[in-house]
Amino acid sequence: MVLEVKLESKRLYGYSICLEVNIMDSYAIKVKNLAKNFGKVSALNGIDLNVPMGKVYGMLGPNAAGKSTTIRLLAGIIRGQATTAKILGIDLETGSEKIKRHIGYVAQHFALYPDLTAAENLTFYATLYGKNDAGHKRSLLIQYGLADFANRRAGSLSGGYKRRLSIACAMVHEPELILLDEPTAGIDPVTRNELWELFYELSVAGKTLFITTHYMEEAERCHYLAFLNRGNLVAEGSLQDIRSTLKNNKVFVCSLSYDPKVSKAVTALEGVLTVNQVGEHLRVVARDQSVATELKQAIIKTTSSTPLVQLAKPTIEDVFITLTKE
Repeated sequence: MVLEVKLESKRLYGYSICLEVNIMDSYAIKVKNLAKNFGKVSALNGIDLNVPMGKVYGMLGPNAAGKSTTIRLLAGIIRGQATTAKILGIDLETGSEKIKRHIGYVAQHFALYPDLTAAENLTFYATLYGKNDAGHKRSLLIQYGLADFANRRAGSLSGGYKRRLSIACAMVHEPELILLDEPTAGIDPVTRNELWELFYELSVAGKTLFITTHYMEEAERCHYLAFLNRGNLVAEGSLQDIRSTLKNNKVFVCSLSYDPKVSKAVTALEGVLTVNQVGEHLRVVARDQSVATELKQAIIKTTSSTPLVQLAKPTIEDVFITLTKE
């Protein structure tokens, strides 16, 4: 972003002075009406994104929602259309090559060279960016827990360590923005937690992370969220902003084991938006609190027992299921 300050004093000097001052934009990504069609198929339907600097920003959506398309557009790998698209303050249309020098990209599937060792892959990418410093590469191997696997072929690494190596290679040129496409897909819970610790470390260091996922628990870990469904952005903002999207809708919780007859009876009630069984609890999102009486009666009629129906705060999952139920 450029601020132009114009100073004039005709009486003393007879001419004007124009001063340009560069001011760091508070958004790492700012796009408006980002769209992409593949032939007659609309993959992305004009979405707006505002990703703050130095935060972990998550894009949540089911398969085929448009998450990978979005991240590939932001990385400049494919071209789309947008009214405005700025990455790190640089116009995506005219400055795509410049942007690539300041971002790191981790693809959804392992995209490194399987026959090269971990260290050789790191050297290859470091050389591409003119950052072939031995000390820096050693520090990356240590930081991402790869020091003991430096001489092992990348293709023989476990899924978790492949992800670590992919992130290390994406970080070799010290980018300000890291784009990660489902970086924890297929990873066990322990390794997933370790990777998220690394993500937070990067965020604390001032890096911005844009992460796509379809894991609900990962959405809860992000500072900011966007919900994508069938190429449409249905919600965006902080976790508090997302939860408040339900507005006057109410969430009811009932301690009840799964019973398909109950689910069917409750779903049929007028005013009920979603019904979701979570363990031994039935969670119901309704239009307003007046549904509570009918909800209780439907459960009594179906189970012949008197349930305790309580109001609850909406979770990210409640909001997501409600907004994307169609």
